Amino acid sequence: MSSPQDPEDEQGGGDPPGDLRSVLVTSVLNLEPLDEDLFRGRHYWVPSTQRLFGGQIVGQALVAAAKSVTEDVHVHSLHCYFVRTGDPKVPVLYQVERTRTGESFSVRFVKAVQHGRPIFICQASFQKAQPSPMQHQFSMPAVPPPEELLSHEDFIDQCLRDPKLQEYQVGLNRIAAQEVPIEIKLVNPPTLCTLKEMEPKQMFWVRARGYIGEGDMKMHCCVAAYISDYAFLGTAMLPHHWQYKVGFMVSLDHSMWFHTPFRADHWMLYECESPWAGGSRGLVHGRLWRQDGVLAVSCAQEGVIRVNPWKSKSKL
Repeated sequence: MSSPQDPEDEQGGGDPPGDLRSVLVTSVLNLEPLDEDLFRGRHYWVPSTQRLFGGQIVGQALVAAAKSVTEDVHVHSLHCYFVRTGDPKVPVLYQVERTRTGESFSVRFVKAVQHGRPIFICQASFQKAQPSPMQHQFSMPAVPPPEELLSHEDFIDQCLRDPKLQEYQVGLNRIAAQEVPIEIKLVNPPTLCTLKEMEPKQMFWVRARGYIGEGDMKMHCCVAAYISDYAFLGTAMLPHHWQYKVGFMVSLDHSMWFHTPFRADHWMLYECESPWAGGSRGLVHGRLWRQDGVLAVSCAQEGVIRVNPWKSKSKL
């Protein structure tokens, strides 16, 4: 273990004021207030599964919860359950319950509703800043910086040029990268030689597209909540994807712990691993590292994963 560095306001230098504002701020996480503690959220990107992206629901729910607390408190943890499939054809209503407002900690309960029924529930806890002499953290893995790695677009192009790799996207959705408001760079892209030897681990650099700025830490946490669900559960499939294809995969629950200030529009290393899978479920753990080696966020998720064997005519 190593001691964390002091939080920094900037990780990648100053951001020109003319930068394009992130669509995650202007659209995806921009909720419409309907009444006190009642909000409506709309959809920006719908995955090929035609189910709502879980990260969007988590991020929007955290936005709703954050609007009910004062400026001097910030989220330190959230715990969520996905209880029904989201309908991408209609907006989502977010109802906030002010469970507790204390001097140091405040708790909010959020229910996301469609068609009159809850599709998602969440508890978020907020804390006033409290310095402590007791500090430690794991050490960040030694990996190449994002500037030296293929972009997600280049990786997709590479896979599409090799027919033997098209079916094995290591848990990352094969979508046009411009449809997703985040940028991704894989640390260890798979090759044909490594496909059958993959461990349930992956690392990639990730950041929001566009400019968010350093002023609103609550928004950076909401953006990180959106980012945290992308390709996360797919980590559990990595040792098995050459034998089985996913028939059905959906998140059951999602938890996050926010440790220190960060910029979600600067590169962060997302370290993901799956310690267990079985019973048609998979468990994944994740850590979001600032580029300066500070552990910013920890995540955990369990989901349903039902698989079917590949046809005997293998391309490998």
